[in-house]
Amino acid sequence: MSSDFEAYEQEFGTLTAEITNKIGRIPKLGGEDKTQLVLNVDKQLEEVRELLEQMDLEVREIPIQSRAMYNSRLKSYKQEVEKLEKDFKRSRIAYSDEVRNELLGDDGGSSESQRAHLLDNTERLERSSRRLETGYQIAVETEQIGQEILSNLHTDREKIQRSRERLRETDANLGKSSRVLSGMLRSHKVQAPRMSDSS
Repeated sequence: MSSDFEAYEQEFGTLTAEITNKIGRIPKLGGEDKTQLVLNVDKQLEEVRELLEQMDLEVREIPIQSRAMYNSRLKSYKQEVEKLEKDFKRSRIAYSDEVRNELLGDDGGSSESQRAHLLDNTERLERSSRRLETGYQIAVETEQIGQEILSNLHTDREKIQRSRERLRETDANLGKSSRVLSGMLRSHKVQAPRMSDSS
């Protein structure tokens, strides 16, 4: 199983290196070239996320004494992907000086108002991106809290079931004790007259 995990690690390293390189190129492009590269990176990020899922499944099959080490490695890979996704979001709304000048028509024909308008739009996009990231983080935290609550409810349910089973066992034992005592009393009542007759 560990050999499968290491094979996934090699594939992960190759993919993330390609993605990092492409993310660095995105701000230097414009128009259709930029759009195509963004789509390509988005597809590769999806492949990386699927790869992480496979690695997670492999870790669950690894013997428990070795699992902690692989869990630690998997956690670092997940953090690396999170960073790549953030860099990717920023790169999509970023432009190099050369591309910005081209978009602004920095050949003397563009006005300062056009430049200010584009910069303002860029800032709004960046703010929107930050809000989306915050919303995503809140959703993840909410999901984690929900999972913890479900886990606690499951534990409480098991405790209640065990308590009911102990109560049923106690009731059964009390019933047996009652029957034994009743039998002993009946036996005593029968023997008592006999003892008085013999005296």
